[in-house]
Amino acid sequence: MLDVPPPPPEIIVVTGRALSDPISSRAFQTHVIDSGELRDAPSQQLDEILKRVAGLQLFRRSDSTSGHPTSQGVTLRALGGNASSRALLILDGVPQADPFGGWVNWAAYDPAGLESVSVTRGGGSVPYGSGALAGVIEMRSLTAEGVAASLEGGSRQSVRGHVYAGASFGQSQFTLDTQASRSDGFVPITSSTRGTVDRQAPYQEGSIRSRWITPLSGTIEAQVGGLAFVDRRDRGTDFSGNRTRGLDTSLRLVGRGVWQWSALAYAQWRNFRSSFASVTQNRTTVSRASLQDSVPSSGFGFSAEIRPPRSGGVDFRTGSDGRITTGESRELYAYVAGQPTRRRIAGGRTETIGLFGEASYERGRLLLTAGGRIDRWTVENGSLLERPLAAGPPTRDDHFPRRSGTLPTARAGIQYKLSGNVALRAAAYRGWRMPTLNELFRPFRAGTDATAANPRLKPEKVAGAEVGVDVSEGPLTFAMTAFANRLDDAIANVTLGRGPGTFPGVGFVAGDYRPRQNVRAIQVTGVEASGQARLGPWTLHADASLTDAEVDATAAASFLDGLRPAQTPKFVLSAGAEWSKNGRTVSLQVRHVGAQFEDDQNQRKLRSATTFDAFGSLPLSSTVEVFARGQNLLDKTVKAGIGGDGSIERATPRTVWIGIRYRDR
Repeated sequence: MLDVPPPPPEIIVVTGRALSDPISSRAFQTHVIDSGELRDAPSQQLDEILKRVAGLQLFRRSDSTSGHPTSQGVTLRALGGNASSRALLILDGVPQADPFGGWVNWAAYDPAGLESVSVTRGGGSVPYGSGALAGVIEMRSLTAEGVAASLEGGSRQSVRGHVYAGASFGQSQFTLDTQASRSDGFVPITSSTRGTVDRQAPYQEGSIRSRWITPLSGTIEAQVGGLAFVDRRDRGTDFSGNRTRGLDTSLRLVGRGVWQWSALAYAQWRNFRSSFASVTQNRTTVSRASLQDSVPSSGFGFSAEIRPPRSGGVDFRTGSDGRITTGESRELYAYVAGQPTRRRIAGGRTETIGLFGEASYERGRLLLTAGGRIDRWTVENGSLLERPLAAGPPTRDDHFPRRSGTLPTARAGIQYKLSGNVALRAAAYRGWRMPTLNELFRPFRAGTDATAANPRLKPEKVAGAEVGVDVSEGPLTFAMTAFANRLDDAIANVTLGRGPGTFPGVGFVAGDYRPRQNVRAIQVTGVEASGQARLGPWTLHADASLTDAEVDATAAASFLDGLRPAQTPKFVLSAGAEWSKNGRTVSLQVRHVGAQFEDDQNQRKLRSATTFDAFGSLPLSSTVEVFARGQNLLDKTVKAGIGGDGSIERATPRTVWIGIRYRDR
């Protein structure tokens, strides 16, 4: 006997969504940001909005309008990292990390064009496999009918525009979302440490996303998606410009009959260009150190899932997915008198394919769930070529052997409702992440420092457990989770030498020498808490995380043993209050980030910082309103990095936006 009858075949409902969330999701901690919160946030940069989620952080404190794209990896639960993401970001089922480097191009995603963003903390996500090491961040596109548009201007000659349109054509639906922004930017280096070479860092970015949703029958829906974006910026000196271009396409079929199923295929293309500057110690002279004139990369993948009819309180799903990434960095370096003397080409290919299954059982107040998957991974076609631009043989022509292996993923959870308002939950999991092509094959320089690639890097593997409580009492909600994670074979840039000198894989180095290595483990224990209260026109919220993270290291990296992972604060708090009535809205948010270290040796400390942001809107009619946003209203100097020359990079200073928007939906 079926618990849930299938919909009548003659009813056609176009949703634009994947299959409904499985009941297993209730056993794991998930934070959902809805369309209203995304639209009315003090910032319209998605990475900044996400920072209100306890335990979520980018590799550096700078946001996506000022930080270098390669520093925009995202992680959760103080697992640290480098440029690569340890949390999996997906848009309508499609993984979004850069195929070559694993970082995220945040400029591609317009918050006003999203229906929601769900953040599930903890590894072992059975349907997604590699990449969901610290958790999953799932973006869902808006599919509403109607038109919305906005235009706003802000500090430092900043301008931003947004248009969303959704229309039905018979039983089909088409949506289009586009946004563009530009700014003269701010000077990234603090006034006390900058020199004559430092100037404002401008940016320009834009994206367009479209979806076509149409029924193929009474129970089968086709969803075709496309995304294109461009992101240009520099880092506040000559010879520091960079540009990213991207294009995605996807096709998803969803069946909502007695047997529910979905099938997704996607393709991604990226091309990255970046120039790196060398600045003298007193920051009075700048020259080009290297130029990544082209970094073409691609990602191709599929996923499929099937869910038999639910029976006897048992919910089951099974499926498969796979992903191939290819890419290479084409780089000019060893500049003499302003001209390159050498060419470097480095890259390769990675592949993963896996099978998964998950079963859940619900009876009364009890929910049990368990799932697992097995993945086969491969690294191949790895190479590193270095040659003089003038005539002569290559100085390096390395071809790395093919490697492969098999890794498991598992997750189990339990939820027990003490009453209709209070639920206890617990979970345990195991997951993993493939090293990126960037980590495996590309050496690079940043200022006077150099980092060597490591083609022998092993996948990272996490094991963890958590216990938590969820409370919902009328207008009040509260959740708290205590967790412990151990990340084995953690990939880190380990400082093993200091120049001037010549080091393996990179040659002459004036500053620090850091090869990529697998350290034995990163161990993290912590507590996350979030709460919200809706009291009439008021909404109050707070999210906090407190973590104890340390490196467990041996052999050449033993000096890191017991230290805190770089760029990992111990305490983070985000809190806010919003008043909304008759279309008028005012909100204030505060964010506190505890002290953290810039480097793996815990010698360069970034002090704690507290910032205040605000948003307000006032309707002029039923469809038009004016609004204002403010970030870092007290103009707090938030240290985002410390250079080898002692220069201090800062995150976004006070920024104010004023705009007008139209919405007929």
